[in-house]
Amino acid sequence: MTYSIKEMFYTLQGEGNQAGRPAVFCRFSGCNLWSGREQDRASAICTFCDTDFVGTDGQGGDKFKNAEALAHAIDSFWPISHQDHKYVVLTGGEPLLQVDDALIAALHELAFTIAVETNGTIAPPFGIDWICVSPKSGAQLKITQGNELKLVYPQAEAPPEKFEKLRFEHHYLQPMDGPDIQKNIELTIEHCKSHPKWKLGLQQHKILKIP
Repeated sequence: MTYSIKEMFYTLQGEGNQAGRPAVFCRFSGCNLWSGREQDRASAICTFCDTDFVGTDGQGGDKFKNAEALAHAIDSFWPISHQDHKYVVLTGGEPLLQVDDALIAALHELAFTIAVETNGTIAPPFGIDWICVSPKSGAQLKITQGNELKLVYPQAEAPPEKFEKLRFEHHYLQPMDGPDIQKNIELTIEHCKSHPKWKLGLQQHKILKIP
């Protein structure tokens, strides 16, 4: 299988339960809920995505002919002097359009703990160590249990109560970014205070201005 990667970089995880953890981010090209082109945004299932996942022209981006080639490319971004606690976040776009058994095996062979950030509409292969699902309004979930559920709030047709009984270890509400961000932060705080199953999730990398 050929893997199409938009970009790769070494940084700190900025969101959720693993926030602050050093990680290699591997962003896969393509998504099943939006083409990534602005002219298609209004008709997309997910209209609020703020990530560029089109093409392979970002830092470290390329097409990789097999799992071993991609795994070694990911490994090249991990600091050579720190070979412990290796952590990779497979994100997108929608990574599960491409992530397969071969890639998981190749990354585990290199001693990586593997996290996936997904919209939850595609069943994952076995062996992923940390699954974070971010449901989108109008998209049917096929992943209903995992480590972390991160719901961008508010979303039409995606109220928190629709997801709070799903079998995830952690439930986060993340204020929707954009022109109404301050209002959405206030709404999210109030919902978490009145529904304590949910924890406030912030995009710390944006606050700290790191990749």
